[in-house]
Amino acid sequence: MKNIVILGSTGSIGTQALEVVDSLGAEAGISALTANSSADLLYDQIVKYKPKLAVVMNAGAYDELRNKLRAAGIGVKLAHGMDGLLEAASMDCADVCVNALVGSVGLLPTLAAIDAGTDVALANKETIVTAGEIVMGRARARGVNIVPIDSEHSAIFQCLAGNSGNRIHRILLTASGGPFRGMSPEQLKSVTIEDALAHPNWVMGRKITIDSATLMNKGLEVIEARWLFDVDPSQIEVVVHPQSVIHSMVEFEDGAIMAQLGESDMRVSIAYALTYPRRARSDFKRLDIFSRSPLTFEPPDTTAFPCLAYAYDALRAGGTAPAVLNSANEAAVELFLSGKISFTDIPRLINEAVSSYNVRRDAKNLYSIPGMLDWRDDFSPIEEVMTPRTSRVRKEELTMSGGKSTAKTAFRVLNAGSHIDEILRADAWGRNFVHEKG
Repeated sequence: MKNIVILGSTGSIGTQALEVVDSLGAEAGISALTANSSADLLYDQIVKYKPKLAVVMNAGAYDELRNKLRAAGIGVKLAHGMDGLLEAASMDCADVCVNALVGSVGLLPTLAAIDAGTDVALANKETIVTAGEIVMGRARARGVNIVPIDSEHSAIFQCLAGNSGNRIHRILLTASGGPFRGMSPEQLKSVTIEDALAHPNWVMGRKITIDSATLMNKGLEVIEARWLFDVDPSQIEVVVHPQSVIHSMVEFEDGAIMAQLGESDMRVSIAYALTYPRRARSDFKRLDIFSRSPLTFEPPDTTAFPCLAYAYDALRAGGTAPAVLNSANEAAVELFLSGKISFTDIPRLINEAVSSYNVRRDAKNLYSIPGMLDWRDDFSPIEEVMTPRTSRVRKEELTMSGGKSTAKTAFRVLNAGSHIDEILRADAWGRNFVHEKG
């Protein structure tokens, strides 16, 4: 049986990962579950899956969940904050850590899992976008598998299986084109939040759905592909494939192209990541190839959707540029979803942020690129919620100094490399720039 940790279990990928766990039956068990603020859903998941550890990032939701667990007499180790995420990611009993967190908050838990020798099923693209060279190098050094969950990177990963001795000529990274494919820059000025959230093929979280509409999602995936598969940016070509049947392709040096096809169902790639290197039988919908023709392809429109070009520029610039790109995008999407800026303001603000920042190109040993500026000084208790019969709560304070509680894993991760302040400034600068300009 594989013991699984799911970071972000209440989100879109996390809930689908639990559906896959259900389908695996006795082959899989849950060691830890984490959520940002969805205390009620996490409570239901704790009742069903009985993890050893549960983590809530939001302090108010943590208190709510703790009280609910106590009232129900459910015993589980409970934590909150970044310390809790790192505790979950580095559990000794875990075989696979699913990182389904949203944003650069996912980087440190990925590094913690790698340090613990735990394979990572990765859906958090920001981990690779902001620190791909470091993360992949560290995984190779520790013999840890990084198996992507994104359908496109999972497709590439599967096309490369058994082809390690064959050189890649190019990667053909497919994109649906999003809900606004074919629209002009002028037409995009009037689109609404509801329009942008109506993806034609995939059911995803709000942030990634907006990224798909701007094509920034594909830009981030280009950066991911560069590091996940160790190819030059010039070897990655984005192809708009509106039917989303071919999830991506790899062309080898002999001219042969291998493709992975399937329904638009994230559970297929999640299952592959959880059971790798084997494949488990599933009852998920099978692809009826005869009903899905024709399959069409077209180049992306980087005039109407410049975010894709900005991502290529940041990748070529290297250093801290991808971190600024990523944090500026996160901030711009937040502003758009809150109704403070228009859809076309998103690429404008991102471009202004990256163009204005003095990029550090020597940032190769950066082990911390979080957009989490306050967590290091945050007291994050780890409690064991006991049953009412014993009426006691044990607190373990993982103390470093000054009475502050910070997980030893976090301390090790943060101090494992140099130039930490530079990358923290890059991430924070991009976010602050967009909020000020927006």
